[in-house]
Amino acid sequence: MKAKSSTAPAHLPPPTEEEQEAMNDQTNGIMHDGFDGNAKVKVEDVMDESQLNRLAGGVTVDSGGAGPHAPPPKQEKVAQIELRKGVIQIIPVENDGEPRSLVILTNLKTLFQKQLPKMPREYIARLVFDYNSRCLGIIKRGYKVVGGICFRPFPHRGFAEIVFFATTSIDQVKGYGAMLMNHFKTHIQETYPGMNHFLTYADNYAVGYFKKQGFSKDITLPRSVWAGYIKDYEGGTIMQCTMVRKVDYLRTKEIVAQQREAIMSKIREMSKSHIVHSGLNIFKEGWREGLVVDPKDVPGLRESGWTPSMVTSAPRPSNNRSEHNRMRRLLADLQNHPLGWAFLVPVNVEDVTDYLDVIKNPMDFSTMEHKLDTNQYPNIDAFAADAFLVFENCRTYNPEGTIYYKNAGKLEKFVRDWLADRVKKDEG
Repeated sequence: MKAKSSTAPAHLPPPTEEEQEAMNDQTNGIMHDGFDGNAKVKVEDVMDESQLNRLAGGVTVDSGGAGPHAPPPKQEKVAQIELRKGVIQIIPVENDGEPRSLVILTNLKTLFQKQLPKMPREYIARLVFDYNSRCLGIIKRGYKVVGGICFRPFPHRGFAEIVFFATTSIDQVKGYGAMLMNHFKTHIQETYPGMNHFLTYADNYAVGYFKKQGFSKDITLPRSVWAGYIKDYEGGTIMQCTMVRKVDYLRTKEIVAQQREAIMSKIREMSKSHIVHSGLNIFKEGWREGLVVDPKDVPGLRESGWTPSMVTSAPRPSNNRSEHNRMRRLLADLQNHPLGWAFLVPVNVEDVTDYLDVIKNPMDFSTMEHKLDTNQYPNIDAFAADAFLVFENCRTYNPEGTIYYKNAGKLEKFVRDWLADRVKKDEG
């Protein structure tokens, strides 16, 4: 687009001096690059008594509370705004033969097929329209589906399987996913009073999302309850969510905010951070070689919880941060690798009864993650040794030629190449 210049009409006289001054006064109030021409430089605000008390209690002035200096309220998610204004609706739907239900189920099927391209299209269609399946859809302006969840309830077993869960790509930043999951939990509470557990197989890209929604890789539901009822997806990670019946999942943010404020109020009552202790006189003359300070002479040290036994306790070794991050990246690559599905969790010795007779030192990726989180790896060599132990155990127990044996060899090569590539980058 080309800008067009415009000139004043020739038949109009030029403005007088008074008119020019008036025009200049009006122009000075227009904001340019975020600066208000009429705005004055802000003078440092003076804190009132309540703010001084909160600051003395160890809480920053802008961490909450009412008043002119309180921080602006947290911005509401777009999904919540649209739901409140009626732009979207969250409705349950099943294959009851009604035309409206069939239209919504068809749109849900299309959504799942588009957002889950690795799933066979016929398989998605069969499960969505299955009479035993139930769905919850985010409907926008009539029949447009922008998000949905398909699940199979097993009320007599006390759990439900989440089969498909997706939102449209352009709407994923609006908070549709979290909102849909909270409404799903509320729907289960109202519709199935005895159902408190969800199970789902999450792919590598969805594990993080389900963790945020209360799901865990630790399956506490007995296998005898769900085995044979849900489909086992190769390459997926089974995850479980257990609901708390007394929680209103549509008010979780409000509940957490109230709990946080209660904790902060208690901290303000008990905090002693406003007490300022005098410094040590020994440092007034400056530091010198051989200067020794007795911890018992440090003002306020005992009040902070220090005890003499802390002097003799050995300090906890700290891992090199860059090496720790490197181990973390390698573990993530292994957990997300398409061939790593068999090594994500420990072998279930209830199913494989002779496993411990053959393998004396079991190892898996989740155990490695725990050891990494608790700083049990002094260096990346120790971390790699556990990774190679995983693959060696697999080849020891499984016959050559099996998919497990082959995947172990390929993943071991992947780890060696990964480490060699990092060494080259460090040397370069």
